Amino acid sequence: MPLYVISGGPGSSAKAFDLVTLITSRSAPEPAMQPEQAAILAMCQYPLSVAEISAYLTLPFSVLTALLSQLVEDGRVEAIAPVPVSAVPELGLLEAVIHGLRNL
Repeated sequence: MPLYVISGGPGSSAKAFDLVTLITSRSAPEPAMQPEQAAILAMCQYPLSVAEISAYLTLPFSVLTALLSQLVEDGRVEAIAPVPVSAVPELGLLEAVIHGLRNL
């Protein structure tokens, strides 16, 4: 099937996804669904990144984001955004915590 048809054409809304965004299924696949969407729901019973899903389904990132956008809109999957770099503690702080724990 052409990628244009799978993604829903040029009018598909695309939510902002990152390659490391985690996707988790919220419902089971239905027989009337597109095979690609059903495969996403089946494989995402446990969180998988967008990059992993793209690799397993051999779909380009742009096509996958269109499919995921539809699934998120329908409430069939949950997208968990990656932790921003600014929210990650500094290396020095982590080393100090590890040092303190070792001294206990």
